Amino acid sequence: MEKALEFLKESSTFYLATMDGDQPRVRPFGAVFEYEGRLYIVTNNTKKCFKEMIENPKVEISSMNKKGQWIRVTGEVANDDRREVKELAFENFPFLKSMYNIEDGIFAVLYFTKGTATISSLKGETETFSL
Repeated sequence: MEKALEFLKESSTFYLATMDGDQPRVRPFGAVFEYEGRLYIVTNNTKKCFKEMIENPKVEISSMNKKGQWIRVTGEVANDDRREVKELAFENFPFLKSMYNIEDGIFAVLYFTKGTATISSLKGETETFSL
């Protein structure tokens, strides 16, 4: 999990794929952190992507770094409403405070309940590990 977290942080922008019925949807994300050994992302619970993740928790994240490597994180996510997790998100990403607050009822954090990450390169090297 730590290797996936570091890769995504280094990339700064990663793309999250969800399903909207039978139509895939991909969106840029940037906030990712670890808590209790789990990989977390943040969003707004009024957005379509949140509703899609609740309806179908299977997601995939992809990102590429400047070294010509890319990552694919495949798994399932769940919402976590705990205050301490939201506070940690704000500590890691202070810019979120300009958009949300813990009591606003819309700030949402989700974590991977299970998943795998694969880091690949143009050289054909591949490494896969569990989250």
